[in-house]
Amino acid sequence: MFLQLEKSLSANSVEAYSRDIDKLVMFIELQYDSLPPSRVELQHLTAFLAWVNELGLSARSQARIISGIKSFYRFLLLEDVIETDPTTLLETPRIGRKLPEVLNHEEVEQILSQIDLSSPAGRRNKAMLEVLYGCGLRVSELTELRLSHVYFDQEFIRVTGKGSKERLVPIGRMALREIRNYLPDRHSLPKIERDHEDILFLNRRGRRLSRVMVFTMIKDLVAAAGIKKNVSPHTFRHSFATELIDRGADLRAVQEMLGHESILTTEIYTHLDREYLRDAIIRFHPRSKA
Repeated sequence: MFLQLEKSLSANSVEAYSRDIDKLVMFIELQYDSLPPSRVELQHLTAFLAWVNELGLSARSQARIISGIKSFYRFLLLEDVIETDPTTLLETPRIGRKLPEVLNHEEVEQILSQIDLSSPAGRRNKAMLEVLYGCGLRVSELTELRLSHVYFDQEFIRVTGKGSKERLVPIGRMALREIRNYLPDRHSLPKIERDHEDILFLNRRGRRLSRVMVFTMIKDLVAAAGIKKNVSPHTFRHSFATELIDRGADLRAVQEMLGHESILTTEIYTHLDREYLRDAIIRFHPRSKA
């Protein structure tokens, strides 16, 4: 409850934090004969992190675990279970800025061309991918998108993002056209489940789609298109942002559309085209020519 109410974390993040605390509990039970939280000190936590590192977890996973532990001890302080916080001096590992995999416009068209538009599922899938690519949504934002939050005349959608924060995102006419093409199929479903009446994208049983279903659908289309990149729903979000930045869009506008808390998160999309960098090296560096 603390994580949901005080930190506005999603259910998935709360579950991940809980699993991380379970790891800490297991380690303390094994190594230190089940010390209570009030007797756990920095040296115990440092030993735990060394153990996690030996397991081969990435720096990003380790950073998340530390964040979870710090949140747990802040909660214990608020509840007066402990008097001092042993995580104050706990250091977070440096996380490298990894460039995300992106699709160019031609590859997106290639994937879209694999969709069978003669079927209701095909028309729905085309609309979903146009919204993913045209609005840069997270997959959870796509599956939770409501029909009443699509403003056709104004060409905006209202999106509920992380921490239940809402934002308005412009939507292109192509995506709106595909939504309109899909709506007759949606309206002709035999039954729509209670509490799903306003969800835009539904399966044939009248329920919202799961994230796994969207992931599987995209994997199948990518394989059919013969694209060898590791493509997921999030790849379309990365591609949306990269296209905008490469074409000169304002970084703060992209930050707003993506729903990023920090501009630093958006800055990863300011990477230059790799071919441009390669050409620059070949043309100007004295050691580039044999």
